Amino acid sequence: MKVIPFQIPRTGTASIHVQTDRVPHFYNHLHQHPEIQLTLICQSVGTLIAGDYIGRFQEGDVFVIGSNQPHVFRNDATYLTRKKKAVSITVFFDENSLGVKFWQQEELIHFLPFFEQSRTGYRITGEKQTQIASLLKQLSEASGLEKLILFLQLIEKLSQPDHLSPLSKTQTQGSIKDDDGSRLNRIIAHTFREYHREIPLSEIGKIAHMTVTAFCKYFKRRTGKTYLNFLQEIRISHACKLLLEKESPISGISDASGFSNLSNFNRVFKKITGHSPREYRSAVNGEPDHPSTTSPSRS
Repeated sequence: MKVIPFQIPRTGTASIHVQTDRVPHFYNHLHQHPEIQLTLICQSVGTLIAGDYIGRFQEGDVFVIGSNQPHVFRNDATYLTRKKKAVSITVFFDENSLGVKFWQQEELIHFLPFFEQSRTGYRITGEKQTQIASLLKQLSEASGLEKLILFLQLIEKLSQPDHLSPLSKTQTQGSIKDDDGSRLNRIIAHTFREYHREIPLSEIGKIAHMTVTAFCKYFKRRTGKTYLNFLQEIRISHACKLLLEKESPISGISDASGFSNLSNFNRVFKKITGHSPREYRSAVNGEPDHPSTTSPSRS
């Protein structure tokens, strides 16, 4: 199956493609497409991988995924076993959506830098998150001139730099070949299944059909980070989920997230999130904008 690149399904001749998904779980393979993607999570929780970013997503979150940025909204296991529904509203667009000359008009040309700057992807926060979520809901039910007007309102708000938190540290250049996409998906799927235990490099190298040395070079070249960094970020993303959902002791959450000792868990958690586990739990419970797991280290 060709996983990368991913072709956006289109119907009719509409120049602005809006898609509402109500599914057991989101498409759970790493993929990319040339269109910019603006997604509102209406109902769902899980882990977003976008470029070199790894972080939690939940109901109400709004994300911009850049052109050709490899990404996957991977739902938690309860969705993969079809016990829950995942719902989102997404609009796909690029500079050609309304014709290249359309954006060259004097009233619109100031929107053009957004198309290039969006390559890193964004998480939208604050008041802008609420405004764009509302526009996306209206856009999903609109047609004709109303649809065009709402779309331009979206682009106008996205072109303003406030409340845009970059996801990836690097911009994606071009598309990934199909065989690379399949290999990366095998690596990601195995890591999500087995992160709760030690995963030797020899084991993940076999999954990738590579020697350990070749795998380490390949993974760093493709993701901008070592496999250990990637594994730690997946573990911390799971720990963030447990900290939000349960009153379990932090030592128990450390064990459940695949860490062999509590001090290492605390150190890695603070390195990735900027908070200690206890601070993270308190901040999330007391503030509307929840912290996100990110990937500050490239070592």
